[in-house]
Amino acid sequence: MQKIGVIGGGTMGAGIAEVCAAAGSEVLILETKQDFADAAVTRLEKSIARSVKAGKRSQEEADATLTRIGVTLEVEELADRDLVIEAAPEIESLKTEIFAKLDKVVKPEGILATNTSSIPVIKMAQATQRPGQVVGMHFFNPVPLMPLVEIVEALSTDESTTDAVFNYAKDVLNKTVVRVGDRAGFIVNALLIPYLTSAVRMLETGYASKEDIDAAMKAGAGYSMGPLTLIDMVGLDVTLAAAQSLYDEFGEPHLVPPPLLRRMVEAGRLGRKAGKGFYDYS
Repeated sequence: MQKIGVIGGGTMGAGIAEVCAAAGSEVLILETKQDFADAAVTRLEKSIARSVKAGKRSQEEADATLTRIGVTLEVEELADRDLVIEAAPEIESLKTEIFAKLDKVVKPEGILATNTSSIPVIKMAQATQRPGQVVGMHFFNPVPLMPLVEIVEALSTDESTTDAVFNYAKDVLNKTVVRVGDRAGFIVNALLIPYLTSAVRMLETGYASKEDIDAAMKAGAGYSMGPLTLIDMVGLDVTLAAAQSLYDEFGEPHLVPPPLLRRMVEAGRLGRKAGKGFYDYS
């Protein structure tokens, strides 16, 4: 798989594009507006420049990585891609619409992957005429730094498809790769999201302050950051979508998203990306 397409040049999409290009793949990012395309390029340039400053790659390597990345507004330009990775917002209707379009454009042998963190992969597969070539590739933020990729195999996914993306992520991208069945949350979010929403409930009930909750989990459990700080980094909207997906899948009471989390999302307090979440970043 030498030619890679990425749907969306936001935080996740740009990160996926960067690691693929750094590994030698030719990458084309699809965006919906020129402003978004320009922002994606800026995001990539800043991230790659930081890696040079940190001594993780040379300037020559950085320049070569950037030359392997292009941005387009035309979905038809993805026709020759060997693998297309969708990194659109966690909205099921949007993702299924994207997969239906990709199915009509990408060459018949091309693999279509979703970076969804919680939506069952089978729902995207059913929007196509190639369900055997649809698979989950769940990267973690920030993609250039986080080593894990979850490969999610839907009931309809061909074994050859799973093997192809597993080998690409492991051998080409040099990631730690795990295989998981197609259930909401996969491995990481199935364990992580209930922990995060429990922290929100603890704050909501006045049981402890946000500072003390975060400090306790860092000092007592050895975590690099507290749960509320982590939600701010991930995004409150992303956390809410994942929590709702888990509840929709399993229906267990402890998975119901906390009202405080919903109210904060409705208020636009989405975390670091919005300048304010549980903490103020303005």
